[in-house]
Amino acid sequence: MTIVDTNVLLDLVTDDPQFAEWSIAQLEAASLNGSLIINDVIYAELSVRYDAKEDLDMFINEAGLKHEPVPSSALFLAGKVFRKYRKSGGVRTGVLPDFFIGAHAAVLELPLLTRDTGRYRTYFPTVDLVVPENRKPT
Repeated sequence: MTIVDTNVLLDLVTDDPQFAEWSIAQLEAASLNGSLIINDVIYAELSVRYDAKEDLDMFINEAGLKHEPVPSSALFLAGKVFRKYRKSGGVRTGVLPDFFIGAHAAVLELPLLTRDTGRYRTYFPTVDLVVPENRKPT
């Protein structure tokens, strides 16, 4: 099983010229190792690109994604890590979703397919990140 970050899925939805090909290849490779997982946060972030819930659900189904809720232990971890981030001077907005996603991967001990590395590597060092080669931390 692999958790798939929103940015990888948006590469498909938007046919990103730089990363779509990489994302498709990585999704195919990860699917050979089990289910491709998204959670509530990833679902909500993806919904921004769709006018109808049915269209998003169709994309999720066609992409072979499995929607799993974030376990309460991961929610708790996300809050603790976010507090640590804030105490170290991190900004208030726009990052909490990453902590939910990273904590979900950490608690379930699953790899995370993503193009964002910085916060995940810093705050979830045990998570195996699948990222593009030569990708600098963001």
